[in-house]
Amino acid sequence: MVEIDKRILNMGEVQLPYRLIYAERKTLGISVNPEGSVWVKAPLTATMEQIEQKLRKRAGWIIRQQRFFRSFGEASPKRRYVSGESHLYLGRQYILRVTEGKRNEVRYRGHCFEVECTSRDKVESLMNEWYHARAKLKFPEIAEPILQKFELYYVSPQGLYIQKMQHRWGSCTRSGKIILNRELIKTPRLCIEYVIVHEMCHLVHPNHTKEFYHLLEKIMPDWEKWKNKLERIMR
Repeated sequence: MVEIDKRILNMGEVQLPYRLIYAERKTLGISVNPEGSVWVKAPLTATMEQIEQKLRKRAGWIIRQQRFFRSFGEASPKRRYVSGESHLYLGRQYILRVTEGKRNEVRYRGHCFEVECTSRDKVESLMNEWYHARAKLKFPEIAEPILQKFELYYVSPQGLYIQKMQHRWGSCTRSGKIILNRELIKTPRLCIEYVIVHEMCHLVHPNHTKEFYHLLEKIMPDWEKWKNKLERIMR
């Protein structure tokens, strides 16, 4: 995969900044991230003319998505990982309590995250390790009943993987691997279900066609509600 620096598409009085990535894929995909940035993933053989033509065709949708994300207001402030700060787990807020001690561990008690650390600069990494461990525990549990539903469509993932992703909540590889963003563990269970259902639908319909969305709605009729909640919480 080759990443190209930001480009700008001029459309009369409107300028559309975007980041272009060439990858081994068959179709050209456009996504708008919660902060409003536009990402274009194009096949290695795609020409700039084809890319700009697709962007112009989807310009209305891009602008609507950017307005949608702006409606949620400013993104959450950067975490400082200090006592008294609130942190999310499965959609609920928990107060962080940090103490220096002889061990490095996170304890999840009541309405608090109790972090004991040998140095306060370890708090962020300890919390990230805790979130990753919980994701490894919870995601397969949440996914199991969803995977059973998709047995009717004769599809099954080649594995469920967890990693930190910068610009996506999940992805489905050509080989059928489902990859989930670790940060999802901070969101409500139904937000996690939505992402899993979305990626499983790609095993049946690889692209975002009418058939894809028909299946998504059939499996999870209120998917839009949880997609919107996910974007609102994790801005």
